[in-house]
Amino acid sequence: MVSYPEVLTVQQTFNRPQVEDVAATVREELSQSSLVNVVRQGDRVAITAGSRGITDIKTILRTAVAFFKECGAVPFVVPSMGSHGGATAAGQLKVLAGLGLTEESLDCPIDSNMQTVLLETTADGIPVYFDQVASQADHVLVCGRVKLHTGFAGVYQSGLMKMLLNGLGNHQGAQTYHHAAVAIPFDQIVQTVCPIVLSKAPIRAGLAIVENAYGETAGIYAVESCDFDRRQQELLCESRRLMARLPLDQIDILLIDEIGKSISGTGMDTNIVGRKLQDHAAGPGETPAVRTIAIRSVCGGNGNGIGLAEFCTSRAIAQTNWEATRINGLTAMHVAATMVPVECPTDREMLDRSLQTIGLRKPEDAKLVWIKNTKELETIVCSTACLEELQNCAGVTPQADQRPLPFDGEGNLPYG
Repeated sequence: MVSYPEVLTVQQTFNRPQVEDVAATVREELSQSSLVNVVRQGDRVAITAGSRGITDIKTILRTAVAFFKECGAVPFVVPSMGSHGGATAAGQLKVLAGLGLTEESLDCPIDSNMQTVLLETTADGIPVYFDQVASQADHVLVCGRVKLHTGFAGVYQSGLMKMLLNGLGNHQGAQTYHHAAVAIPFDQIVQTVCPIVLSKAPIRAGLAIVENAYGETAGIYAVESCDFDRRQQELLCESRRLMARLPLDQIDILLIDEIGKSISGTGMDTNIVGRKLQDHAAGPGETPAVRTIAIRSVCGGNGNGIGLAEFCTSRAIAQTNWEATRINGLTAMHVAATMVPVECPTDREMLDRSLQTIGLRKPEDAKLVWIKNTKELETIVCSTACLEELQNCAGVTPQADQRPLPFDGEGNLPYG
């Protein structure tokens, strides 16, 4: 019979700057941008909407729509998410609806079309694709969250610049740039492709969003199209400073309740779990070093990232739309992220097998960390073997609620 570690609740406190009035901030930023001088009566304004679960995205987009209507323009939303939603127009509308973004909630049309136009070809031979619908607009406002990317390192990660490529490039563009990244550094691709998009497509400005460790909006910034590069790099540093982290450098088992595209591009944020540089171990300089990741469920159908785990439940596999998952993984040139881990029928059996991977350490002494997902890290559960290290971590407060793992009669753990 397996001896399980006892666990306790751990509270983490992170720096928490927050925008008090999201709608008012959006209006103020747009009002101070050059948009007020270039948008004319009747102009068609395309506003991008990505696939990520950005906390205040509905308010941000709806306010931008209202702002342009007040300018006399005709705003509409274009899905800008590469291959997500199964790389179909209908699938992308479904992704947006899952985020609460519909024509009714945004008070404007959503024009979903996977067609692209070829703007030019770079000196490296990379064709530059751009959303056909957005190309026909008078102006494009690029909305996106700036944060560390789950696969790309360097000065350009997730944010406005990437939205110009993988977002507004649709499936064809995203696939092209990911394929090019096999041979060409991503930073170099950005530096050659983005100037073409900015010069040949009607990009007028961006709304850059930075979130704090609690997933709350910490900043919203209107960025002129000529300033995308500089501001992207500045805001990436700010996002890195504010991001949440796990409090341990070494973890035997990381138990994750849920992964999904609304949580991270790879289902779980590789910057949080220490698997950005390598799929099944921490790369040089990465922390935490997690020996084994175990996944309990998949939300939203797209299970991209499940292949980074060693174990998962049968429940997680049944919840996965494998066609959408594999299209996403092939487009991103990260096929390993879509592979199936060792399948276990219950949480108990998954932990039993996970505990066999921790070497000579006794199962009851395992360093176990149990989280809901990689976006919500304020309250986590850790095994008592982590207690000594946790007591020396700033902003970390272990609770006095030591207890056994709460398996039910079927061998599963509760959620939440």
